[in-house]
Amino acid sequence: MRTLKEVRPLRDFRIECIFNDGSRKIADIKPFLSAEAFKPLLDPVIFSSMLRNNGYFVDWKQQEIDLSADTLWHIAVPEKD
Repeated sequence: MRTLKEVRPLRDFRIECIFNDGSRKIADIKPFLSAEAFKPLLDPVIFSSMLRNNGYFVDWKQQEIDLSADTLWHIAVPEKD
């Protein structure tokens, strides 16, 4: 099962993800932001400072928003060197 070792918010609503297999990918969250449930993440402070890694998923503190490690894996692209 895929898990997240580390996550880091980036500019432009992206998240750097390091997975348990050592892969490093960048997930673009912008496509989710048009959904009502994800609207709070349009606030850059909420998006960047409230992001938490829970291993199997990320969530945003004090928000009812989460994305699974598998979802992030599938939407992310490998980080360019």
